[in-house]
This record gives sequence, C-alpha cells and structure tokens, in this order.
Amino acid sequence: MTPRLPAAERRQQLLEVALEVFSERGFHQTSMNDVADAAGVTKPVLYQHFGSKRALFLELLRDVGERLLDAVGKATAEATGPRQQVENGMRAYFHWVAEHRAGFEILFAGDTRRDREFRSEAAKVEREIADAVAQLIVVEGLDRERQHLLGFAIVGLAETTCRHWLNGRIKLDVDELADQVSELAWAGLRGLRPTVK
Repeated sequence: MTPRLPAAERRQQLLEVALEVFSERGFHQTSMNDVADAAGVTKPVLYQHFGSKRALFLELLRDVGERLLDAVGKATAEATGPRQQVENGMRAYFHWVAEHRAGFEILFAGDTRRDREFRSEAAKVEREIADAVAQLIVVEGLDRERQHLLGFAIVGLAETTCRHWLNGRIKLDVDELADQVSELAWAGLRGLRPTVK
C-alpha cells in the first residue's frame, strides 16, 4: 500500500497512474481494479475519488487537455511578436507531445475517438486551443469567424503531424519538427489576406 496522501495529491496521483494504464490497455480493456493495483490502493479508495471508470476517464481527458493548453498558452504569452508566437506555440505543443505521449494518445486516439462523450471532451480541448490560436491571428479586415477557422487549421496541422511523427513516419527530432511546422504555419499566416465578399 502507498502512504496516506492529502486528498488532492492522492487524486492527482491516481490520474497519473490511470493515464499510464489507460494508454497501455485502452479504456475498454482497463478495469478499476487495474488502476487501483497500479496505484497501490484499494478499489474503494479509487471509488472515493472517481465514481466510475467513465468518470475517471473523463476527468483524465480534462486534466490532460488543461496541461496541454497551459503549456501552449504560457509559451505564446512569452513571445515578443507574431512570428515568435507561432514558433513558441509549435515548439511547446511538440515538446509537450514528446514528453507526454500517453496524454496525446489518450486525447486524440483510440477509444476516445470511438466514444461520443470522450470525443466531445477531446473536441473541447481542440476548440480551446484553436480559440487561443485564433486570438493571436491579427490581420486587418479578417473577421472572427475566419480567425477561428484558421485557428482550427493550425491545430489540425500540429495534431496530424504529431500522429505521423509518433507512428515513426517522420524521422525528425522534436525541435526540427517544431521548426519545420512553425515555418509552414508562419508562411501561411504571413500571406493571409481577408476574403472579399
């Protein structure tokens, strides 16, 4: 048994263990017993924090999503101009994925994509990142709707590239990957012109 921890610390510890177990086995193949055993707690202790396996997985999706959003948000906030915002944001995104592969896979692959409620939670994370990116796209005459469209395009570019990279289809280190994708994104953003109706 693991030592007794304050409730908030125990909850976070359980989320971290659950992330590893779910990422290895998938949602359907993982039981609450599996998570409890991996965490070194009894199943009743796990149920004190999460009412069901589904509630645990949803909480995990929210936690991972907040961490990714926080990493990208901090990186872009430190930038001194638009190009550096793109570079910092991409670098933070790719580094986060490299360091938290299980988190990326939980959010954007496998069982999450096949379950409506889980997919909705992952879509919320994508939307929040796209909203944050959209606010950084400042082009005279470009309306909010198009800013949001471009925000989703940039998020999609990063997410899809990560899928191929994690599958071994792209042979670049994380910094080279971030530099290449940010260069593409910046070239596209720099050439933007508002659409005339």
